[in-house]
Amino acid sequence: MNQSENNASLDRSIGLNLAIILMISSIIGSGVFKKVAPMTAELQSPFWVLLAWIVAGIVSLAGALSVAELSGQIADSGGAYVFLRAIYGRAVAFFFGWGNFAVIRTASISSIAYVFAESVHALVSIPEAPAEWSALSLGGIIFPFQNLGVKAIAIALVLFLTLINYRGLKHGSTLSRYATGTVVASLVVVFFLGVFGGAGKWENLMANAAGFTELKSNNFEFVAVFFSAMLAAFWAYEGWITLSFVGGEIKNPHRNLPLAIFFGMLGVIAIYLLVNFSYLYVLPAEEMIALHESQNKVAAIAVIERIVGPVGTLFIAGLIIISTFGCTNTTILMAARLYYSMAKNGEFFKKAGEVHPKFHTPGNALLMQGAWACVLILSGSFDQLTDMLIFASFIFYGLCGFGVFVMRRRNGGPPATYRTPLYPVLPAVFVLFCIALVIITLYNRPGESVIGLALILTGLVPYYLWRGRVAGS
Repeated sequence: MNQSENNASLDRSIGLNLAIILMISSIIGSGVFKKVAPMTAELQSPFWVLLAWIVAGIVSLAGALSVAELSGQIADSGGAYVFLRAIYGRAVAFFFGWGNFAVIRTASISSIAYVFAESVHALVSIPEAPAEWSALSLGGIIFPFQNLGVKAIAIALVLFLTLINYRGLKHGSTLSRYATGTVVASLVVVFFLGVFGGAGKWENLMANAAGFTELKSNNFEFVAVFFSAMLAAFWAYEGWITLSFVGGEIKNPHRNLPLAIFFGMLGVIAIYLLVNFSYLYVLPAEEMIALHESQNKVAAIAVIERIVGPVGTLFIAGLIIISTFGCTNTTILMAARLYYSMAKNGEFFKKAGEVHPKFHTPGNALLMQGAWACVLILSGSFDQLTDMLIFASFIFYGLCGFGVFVMRRRNGGPPATYRTPLYPVLPAVFVLFCIALVIITLYNRPGESVIGLALILTGLVPYYLWRGRVAGS
C-alpha cells in the first residue's frame, strides 16, 4: 500500500436531508409489503396486528432515540460497534461486528436482493437450471442451484450495487435518494387506494378471525404470540441502527446524526401504520390468513388487485423492485463502514481497513461484504438465518440502550449535544423490552435461538487470532 493510500480518508459529505433519506431507505425494504399476512395468521385480529406494528415502532424509536445520544457523543464510522467498544470493550464490540458480517447485515442484503429478483421474475420469466442441477445439494441442506435464475439476478444486483458504492459515496447516495422518494410516494398512493378505492370497509378492521377467542383465552400464550408477531414487524423495522455506521461521513454529526435518526424513524412508523391500516381495511382477517397459508401471493399485491384488478400486480411488483433495490443499496453502503472500522482497530481482515485513494470509500470492505452476501444467496438459507438472528440483534441493541446509563455515569451527566428524551424512562423501557424479547424468543423458538447464538460465536476463532493486534486502542 503506497503513501497516498495510507493518507486516504472517508469524506464528510452527508448533510441532514440525505441522512434522513438514508435512514428511511435502510429500513423500508420488503417487510411493508408482506409481513402483515403472517402477523394476522398469528394474532387472528386486525386490531392486534396494528397494535403490534405500533409497539414494534415505538420500541424501535426508543432504541433509535437512545442510540442517537450515543451517536452524538461518538460520531464515527462503525455505529453500534464503535459505541459498544467504547462502553464495554473490544470483545462485545467484536462479536457484534462479526455477527453482522457473518449473518445479520450480509443476510439482510441477500434476502432483500432475493425479493428484488423474485419480483423481477414475476414480471419477466427467468430461465432456471436443469432439474438435475437443482437436485444437487451440500449435505442435503443447501441446494445452491435451486431457483438459480432468481439467485443469479440477486447476485447480479449485489455485485452491481457494490461496484456503484465502491466508486464513491455520491453515486450510492444518489441511487438511494431517487429510490426512496419513489417508494414513499408510491406507498402513499397505496394508502389512498386502499382507503378511498371503494374495496374496503370498517367492518374488516373490527372482525376477528375464528381462532381469536381461543387464542385470547390463554393470557401467557397470547403474550408469547404477540411477541412472536412483533418479530415480523421488527424485521420490517430492521435497519434503524445502520445510519450510525456512516457517522464518520456525516456533516456536523453531533447534531445531524441524532436528528436524522429521530425524523427518519418517525417517518417510517407513520408510513408503516398507514399502509398496513389500508391492507386490513381492504382484506378481512380470514382472507389475510388464507393468503398467508397459500404462500403464493404477497399481501400488498392481493390488496391492490382487489381494488384495481390484475394491473395491480404490475404496480406492486414494480414498487417492490424499486423498494428492495433502494434498501439493498443503502444496506450495502452503510454496513461496509462497520467492517472498515473493525479493521482499523485490528479486529477484522486488515485489507478491509483501507480507504480507496481515489474514491474515498472503504473499497475492500465493500468487496468482502459483497462476496459473502453472494455466497449466502447461493446457500438459499438467509431467510432462516435472519429469523434466527433478529433476537440476537436485540441482545446488542439492549446493550446499546444500557450504554446510555453507562456513558452518563462515566461522564458525570448528560451530554451537551443531544439528550435522550424522557430519560431515564425511555432507555430503561427499551432495555427491559430487549430482555423480554430475548427470553420469550428463547422460550418460543429455542432451536432457532440457540443456532442463532452459535452463529454469532463462530467469531471465537478469528477473535483469538486477531486479539493480539494493537490498533486503534
